[in-house]
Amino acid sequence: MNIAQEIKTNHEMEITTKTVINLMYTARIIEEAILEVLKPSRLTLPQYNVLRILKGQARKPANLSTISERMIHSSSNTTRLVDKLILKGFCERTICKNNRRKVEILITEKGLHLLKNLNPEMDANNKRILKNMSHKQQDEINITLDAIRNFKN
Repeated sequence: MNIAQEIKTNHEMEITTKTVINLMYTARIIEEAILEVLKPSRLTLPQYNVLRILKGQARKPANLSTISERMIHSSSNTTRLVDKLILKGFCERTICKNNRRKVEILITEKGLHLLKNLNPEMDANNKRILKNMSHKQQDEINITLDAIRNFKN
């Protein structure tokens, strides 16, 4: 089904409008599919993103600034997200021994275990979402999406 059918419109749209609406609509559909996988873990998408960032640190601590820079949803309140993850036992906050003003955040074993269990489900979900696209099409869309994001430069 094309985007005009999805949003139930018969109006002709400028190609730029149609493209942006299509991207936004598709992003929402993908986000909903990801949230379904996260629901049993009671994680939000930004919390999952923080855990993945911390796991990517390879056992090295991250600070709030590093996490904020790498977030997919840059408007997220990183401090609040980390606080909630600490309450759930998925990460911990410590004071840097060399600089007491610096706060360091590490993923816990419980957080690593959660991601290890979620990864196969997320991988299967990603494959399900993209099942109608060839690898070549996926490469092409990645190039296209990278080009779109360059409007900021």
